[in-house]
Amino acid sequence: MWDSLFAIANIWAMVCWAALVLLPRGAFVQSAVFYAGIGLLCLAYTVLLALLITGTVNGNPVDPSAQSSFTTIEGVRGIFMSDGGVVVGWIHYLALDLFAGLWIAKDADQKGFSRLLQAPVLLLTFMAGPAGVLVWLAIRERRARKDARAKIRT
Repeated sequence: MWDSLFAIANIWAMVCWAALVLLPRGAFVQSAVFYAGIGLLCLAYTVLLALLITGTVNGNPVDPSAQSSFTTIEGVRGIFMSDGGVVVGWIHYLALDLFAGLWIAKDADQKGFSRLLQAPVLLLTFMAGPAGVLVWLAIRERRARKDARAKIRT
């Protein structure tokens, strides 16, 4: 079960990323990525987390004696030492990285950045979320400073 959920979540996120990067970014594509992509991933995360926490489903723990909690590193390790914990954690990453990617794409479009410049930033965000966000923040800040200097001159 966990292998299938992992594969489905990955494929779904990749479809959404492909739409975000490759398709014209009109209202329909943005809404589809937001609601059908991010929304469904968040729903899957929430439901699966609740099922795991309540013990309704078995997470297939690697070490059944490991204690799970969010308050210690050992507790967090215990959460991820199960197939269920890994899948839920991975869906968490997929949803938040896609959310960040959508924000970057919308922000870049509003600021007039070319899709050619956006593509590598979005790819980096897909592969390593916070690193992509950091690169985008640096790029947009540089443009903002350049635009501010141009306004002062005129």
